[in-house]
Amino acid sequence: MRKKFCLFGLISLILLSGCTKGYKEGIYTGTATDDYGGQDNTATAIITIDSDGKITDVDLDTTYTKDGVQTTKKTLGDDYGMFGHEYGSTLGEWYQQVEALEKYVIDNQGIDKLQLDDEGKSDAVSGCTIKIDALYEAISSALEQAKK
Repeated sequence: MRKKFCLFGLISLILLSGCTKGYKEGIYTGTATDDYGGQDNTATAIITIDSDGKITDVDLDTTYTKDGVQTTKKTLGDDYGMFGHEYGSTLGEWYQQVEALEKYVIDNQGIDKLQLDDEGKSDAVSGCTIKIDALYEAISSALEQAKK
C-alpha cells in the first residue's frame, strides 16, 4: 500500500509540475536599439502569454526611415527591398525571415536555445539569415517582464 501511495504521489507531483506556468499571462513589449544600416532604429517585440503561461503570439518589427519617412520594415513588406538586392538576401524579404523567427520563439517557448554569432545572426532559425541581435534583445526584454 505504501508503494502505491508513493507512486501516486510521484505521479501527481510530475503532473502538477507539468502544469506550472512558464510566464505570467499578459502582453509584454520589449525594445532595443538597432543601428544596422547606419540608422538608429528601434526593434520591438510584442509577446502574448496565455493563461497557461505559454507564448501564443510574437510580433517583431523594426522602425525604419525610407525616403525621409519613418515606417517599419514589416509595413514596407516587399518594398523594403532586401530580397534580390546585390547585397541583400537570396532567401526572402525581411518580413518573411522575421516570420520564421516569430515561429521559432513560439515553437520553442522562448529564445533559451538561440545562440547568436559575432555578426548577430543565428543558424538555429531555419529561413532566417538576417542580423537579429536587436530583435533578440527586444524579445529577451519582453520575456524578462513575463517571468514569474
